[in-house]
Amino acid sequence: MVATARPPRRGNSSTPANTGAAGANASGANASGANASGVTESRTAAALMLTDLRSGQLLDATFERRTQPLDARDRRWVQELVWGTLRGRGRLDAILALRVRGGLAKLDADVADLLRLGAYQLLHMDSVPPYAAIGQTVEITKRRHGIGASKLANAVLRRIDRERANIEPPLPADALEALAQRHSHPRWVVQRWVERFGATDTERLLHTNNTPAPIVVRPYGVTSTQLSAALRDADVSSESVPLVPESLQLTSAVSLAELGAFRQGLFYVQDPAATLVVQYAHVDTDSTVADVCAAPGSKSLELSRRARFVVAADRNLARVRRMAAGFARLNASRLGVVVADARNSALPLMDAVLVDAPCTGTGTFRRHPDARWRLRVSDFAVMGAMQKQILRSAAALVKPGGLLVYSTCSLELEENDDQVDAFLAAHPDFTLEPPPAGTVSETVLDRGLLRVLPHVHGSDGAFAARFRRRV
Repeated sequence: MVATARPPRRGNSSTPANTGAAGANASGANASGANASGVTESRTAAALMLTDLRSGQLLDATFERRTQPLDARDRRWVQELVWGTLRGRGRLDAILALRVRGGLAKLDADVADLLRLGAYQLLHMDSVPPYAAIGQTVEITKRRHGIGASKLANAVLRRIDRERANIEPPLPADALEALAQRHSHPRWVVQRWVERFGATDTERLLHTNNTPAPIVVRPYGVTSTQLSAALRDADVSSESVPLVPESLQLTSAVSLAELGAFRQGLFYVQDPAATLVVQYAHVDTDSTVADVCAAPGSKSLELSRRARFVVAADRNLARVRRMAAGFARLNASRLGVVVADARNSALPLMDAVLVDAPCTGTGTFRRHPDARWRLRVSDFAVMGAMQKQILRSAAALVKPGGLLVYSTCSLELEENDDQVDAFLAAHPDFTLEPPPAGTVSETVLDRGLLRVLPHVHGSDGAFAARFRRRV
């Protein structure tokens, strides 16, 4: 997992040696972190991460793999650089396009990404000296693409540095295009949200998506007061979360894995939206529950607070093993893991089943800024078909009188309300049932459905519906 809280805006810096080394110390890596070519390990990791993203890998996974050799401080620096570059990619592209003859489209995709990383350091990472941002980007571009590409990188970034006082690109005449550029989102996404939420709320949503997501943790085996005290002893400050007051939002930059409270299994990471999904589900005490799309497992842990036993299932063996390791760290009880495909599960009948369905994740763009650039219109049809298949399979696992809960981290009607309507039309033996009064705040309920919106509730987005099977 990405084990940092509120990464600082500034990169780590120290006195540079020379421009040939391109400010090895200013990159977040110390002098020993620079490799033979003079490019720091931190910047090398950032460049490799963007390569991985172009090949279809997910941001969190590549971050863990590429930064594994780095210390905690440099990991935070890489996270700040890469997450910031992805959040600001639309605006950075507009800035770069004015300074690359023929526009970014003419460039190799990797060269374009290297320019984005360099431009972000110049414009947003104040403790990185300009010569370090420029020199390191030129050096890595030369190593990967040759002298011609490095000369281009040098010219473009030096021009950005000279013109930083008046760097903002002109906004397009088209209002949607201007909104998309200003807040660095694809235009087609902005258009569908404006049609859904209106221009004012859409701008609030876009702004929220460009705000780094805080780290929120849930106490396990201790109270929030006890956990807060343990964190405070480690010089980590925290505050309660309004919608889920037992959770704690960390307000200090920290590597979670280095905390004694983490190693002792006193907490797990869970955004308030995910906590609200399980609280909304409100499974009966003494019930047996299946979480059929369980990885990484935090919702299963949350379910186990009420349920007699939870089966945490996922079709991917590697994810199941990571989930089991996480449960073991917490010494979690009343939980079992199993490899099972939710589209065709052979699990026995259950008192309750949670379908936390694979989705486009449009409610998590602030946490996963790569997702906004990866999303395609066709994904709604692909995901919708999979969601229907999983719901159909999960419904067969619910005992008469039992509960089926469907949830996503999407904001889109196709994946949420439309799925509810389609399921009820195809399954007359299920009825929509709101949770008991007081289960969750009325502010996140919409006609009995759970609807959490980033720009309204300050968390990830989430949707959920409860279906009761007739006896």
